[in-house]
Formats: sequence, structure tokens, C-alpha cells
Amino acid sequence: MRLILYSKPGCHLCEGLQEKLEQISSLDLQLEIRDITSRDDWFQAYQYEIPVLFLAGSTPDAAPTPIPRPSPRTSVAQLEQMLQKYLTEAAKNETK
Repeated sequence: MRLILYSKPGCHLCEGLQEKLEQISSLDLQLEIRDITSRDDWFQAYQYEIPVLFLAGSTPDAAPTPIPRPSPRTSVAQLEQMLQKYLTEAAKNETK
């Protein structure tokens, strides 16, 4: 599962979510961190929304699926459950 995390340096919510994502061992996660300060289009889109998390499409031309931002109080286990749900839903949508 490839995830895209839009973040920026010094964002404590972003860092917390990244740490939790890195602790998940039961899912094969590939985490791509995108610094919104490195591109103006990302900054304009996400400056008030970060952290923003997407499930990348299974093919290069597939649109990423947004994943609702979990609460900072979400445990690693709860985050893992939520990601599993989105992975299952994405797999179902791809087979349609």
C-alpha cells in the first residue's frame, strides 16, 4: 500500500501521524512524504489542511484516494484498522 502524506517541516500533527504510520508493521506500507513548501500548488491546496493523507492508485494514471485525517489521539492500532478498511474498499473499487 502506497500512501502519500502532505506535510511541512515543524508541523507537529504531521510528525505525529508520520510516526504512527511508521509503527504499523502488519501492512506493507510505502510512505511518500511530500513537503508542501516545496511546490506552490501543494502549498495552495493544503496549507490549511495538513496533514493530508492519500492512498495512491495502483496504477500511475489512477487518482489517489483521500483518507480522512485521523484524530491526533488515534492509536496506532486504530490507524491500522482505518487503513485496512480503505485498502479493502480501494481493492473492491478496482475490480468493478
